[in-house]
Amino acid sequence: MTDTRPKRADARRNYERLLTEARATFAERGTDASLEEIARRSGVGIGTLYRHFPNRHAMMNAVFQEALTALLERSHELAGAEQPCTALVEWLRALVTHAGEYRGLARALMSASHDEDSALTACSVPLRQAGERLLVRAQEAGSVRADVSIADLMQLTNAIALAADQAPEDPELADRLLTLTLRGLRAD
Repeated sequence: MTDTRPKRADARRNYERLLTEARATFAERGTDASLEEIARRSGVGIGTLYRHFPNRHAMMNAVFQEALTALLERSHELAGAEQPCTALVEWLRALVTHAGEYRGLARALMSASHDEDSALTACSVPLRQAGERLLVRAQEAGSVRADVSIADLMQLTNAIALAADQAPEDPELADRLLTLTLRGLRAD
């Protein structure tokens, strides 16, 4: 049974401080950063962190909700684009950019795609649905091969972000890999 009562003011402040510090820490050190450090930087104990976020994936899910909302809004904007394939490509680029914002996020998203119990599934499922709509439209327009699935595209975008994460000295790598991948999607 879920407690639906509003949080006390101090609990809301703790939650917001934890999210703020988690964003900063994940950006600085990656998603494998110490949860104890996040709690310390937030001025709370580790027990308080775990009351709000029972595990790392729950915290990551909360941190990435803002980006998730932006990606979903972008997919809705692109859904009526004149060029369905261009819309899909633009959205995939946004997805690669998002996955590359935090070191370790791409790896976590890849593992969550196979774990329905992961808190990151709350991010993955709506993204998959949004991408599916764009993909189907591009396929119906004859621009993308019929055998391409959104699951494959999501794994590819995460793999590209992961590769780019491993080569920070090459800021153009993700775009080059995505361009190369997209050439293989086209229906000829």
